Amino acid sequence: MDLFSPSLHVKRRIYLIVLVVLACLVALVWQQFQTSQPLTRPKVEQVEVKWANEPIQPIPLTIDLDRDQVALGKQLFEDVRLSKNNQISCLSCHSYSTGGTDRAMHETGGEKFGAINTLSVFNSSFNFRLNWSGKFEQLAQQIDSLLQNPKVMGSNWQDIIVKLRSSSQYRQAFARIYPDGLTPFNVKDAIATFEQSLYTPNSRFDQFLRGNAQALTAAEKEGYRIFKDYGCVSCHQGINVGGNMFQRFGVMGDYLANRGHVTKADLGRFNVTHNPADRYVFRVPSLRNVALTPPYFHDGSAQNLEQAIAVMAKYQLGRPLSKQQTDLITQFLGTLTGEYQGKPL
Repeated sequence: MDLFSPSLHVKRRIYLIVLVVLACLVALVWQQFQTSQPLTRPKVEQVEVKWANEPIQPIPLTIDLDRDQVALGKQLFEDVRLSKNNQISCLSCHSYSTGGTDRAMHETGGEKFGAINTLSVFNSSFNFRLNWSGKFEQLAQQIDSLLQNPKVMGSNWQDIIVKLRSSSQYRQAFARIYPDGLTPFNVKDAIATFEQSLYTPNSRFDQFLRGNAQALTAAEKEGYRIFKDYGCVSCHQGINVGGNMFQRFGVMGDYLANRGHVTKADLGRFNVTHNPADRYVFRVPSLRNVALTPPYFHDGSAQNLEQAIAVMAKYQLGRPLSKQQTDLITQFLGTLTGEYQGKPL
């Protein structure tokens, strides 16, 4: 017998191995052929905007909040008894019908005018800090300050609690919702919870981000492109299109010196930190619903969006815009107007 002749058993094993190898090769060739073919995707995926990769994100369509606290907070928000003279409520400066502002050049309240423009209360819970100077980190802190500020509500907690406790409706509501009843802390908590409910989702731009390419016109899309390409989005991004960083007003030029009559309010964050580096530094405002909230800037000096865009281009970007470019960005900003309680603002 030839010792080098394979047995029948060995031959079968060899044949089996060859067949397995051939099968693997065929599978690999078929996979390469398949992956080289174009994939057929649904139309919605073909036009979908991958908003997760965009510098701006849409506002959530719903936010889970305690309904009883929201209702109580709304009542307090609209109650003039929180002010010293029983004439001013939070709603007086933050109207739902005017984009959450008073549309005045400088804030009003009590018997005096403030020195700074009123920011919108809508979507304020998405800001990383509150007020132009970023003085407050939480809504309850800001509420506490405004209620006692002589230029705003001008009241104090002792008087406020006495007034509210004179109402059996308030006493019963607080007793039902809060274990310790009607207290300054719970008043602030209820108002802050209501303010969290003042979010405005489903703007046309948010619809665009969620995949509806038809939500914007060609001009509005071009305005958004310019907004990004020119660098506006470097400060105005995130869910609130701003509100998440500090920036000096006048990066590429001295806006305040050119405007003249510099006041304490113009010092911005310096009034909080007393750090010379914080002179003329402000919390970047949100651009949500911005078409509804003139005038603009902390000093209310820009009467319309076109003026505001021109100032920003010159002093923040150092890149003057043409009239056409300004108009396109204005059209884009108009798409940031959202809905409140399911109705357009």
